[in-house]
Amino acid sequence: MKNRLIVAALALTLVPFGSAEALADSGAVERTTLSKDVEITPGVTTELIGRTLTLKSGEKRHLRARLEATSSTTGIVGLTSRIKCVDPAGAATPVVAASARNHEGHDTDTYAVPGHLPLYADLLLTAPAAGTYTCGLHGSAYSSLSGEYHLTAVANSTWLEVSGSDQTGAGWWQNPACESADSGGNCTYVGSGPADPDAWIFYDDGTPVQKWQASPSVSSVAAQANVELTTCYNGTASCATAMHRYPRGTNAVVDTRFDFIQLDTTGHACRTSSTETSRRTITDDGHHYAAYFSLPDIPVDPSCGTRTFILRVYVKHVSGQTVKIDGVQSGVTSLTNAIAFNKF
Repeated sequence: MKNRLIVAALALTLVPFGSAEALADSGAVERTTLSKDVEITPGVTTELIGRTLTLKSGEKRHLRARLEATSSTTGIVGLTSRIKCVDPAGAATPVVAASARNHEGHDTDTYAVPGHLPLYADLLLTAPAAGTYTCGLHGSAYSSLSGEYHLTAVANSTWLEVSGSDQTGAGWWQNPACESADSGGNCTYVGSGPADPDAWIFYDDGTPVQKWQASPSVSSVAAQANVELTTCYNGTASCATAMHRYPRGTNAVVDTRFDFIQLDTTGHACRTSSTETSRRTITDDGHHYAAYFSLPDIPVDPSCGTRTFILRVYVKHVSGQTVKIDGVQSGVTSLTNAIAFNKF
């Protein structure tokens, strides 16, 4: 797929710590905003916003993007938002962060602003070596529709944020490999039939549970997670065939919760911080659904005897289609991930 570089006027602003968009970061956040609408045409990956960062080896920066898109058609058009960075030699860094959902048409009135679909993505960039890194927000559109159509990235509502300082000691989690068609049967599913009734993301996926150490100099920490969920209606190319259960239009309902757990000296839970359980409907027209979670201010309890944390996201199937929990695609693109931050 070829790339197209968009030369557009961009606005750079500072977003203070504690704002709605920058709850997790330690320190100020720099936001670059798209100031002119930009078309995203099918089959072309469009770079919407670019930033350069001069980093020391091992330095960490949090990048957060918002891509708001409108559509020229009433038909369904897939939208993927990506944050991608390249190193000083021009090679891609090990992780690309992405979020996806079908735009359901310019006449859709189920979004907060009718016809305007917003997607968020988050990346924790850890510099493998000292040098200047180039990072960008990219958008792509795809559909089986005939004729001409396009999506449009909306000015002022589309932006890329970068933490203004090193996010020292921050931790990154990502779901294991899970390709779109899942021909290898590697993905996690919740639902009826052969799927599990529920799942603990980052916790019982068959890989070792990742533990994170809070800095000895902080009294509080923060955590966030992005989880990509996909409905497995009959005939979809986005799930293993065995997970197809119902005709398109059945939709799915799941309950979700985000936990960040401080462990005691025996490795068991000492203090658990959680979001409220949230019931979410994933439509077959939307097909993909990005669930966002945030715990912005978690005290480190000294009585636990450790500063060790684990995190997990609980997903329980309630009704309708089986749901796939997306993971890393093509060895690099992370659709389900989480970050923990020290709050200095």
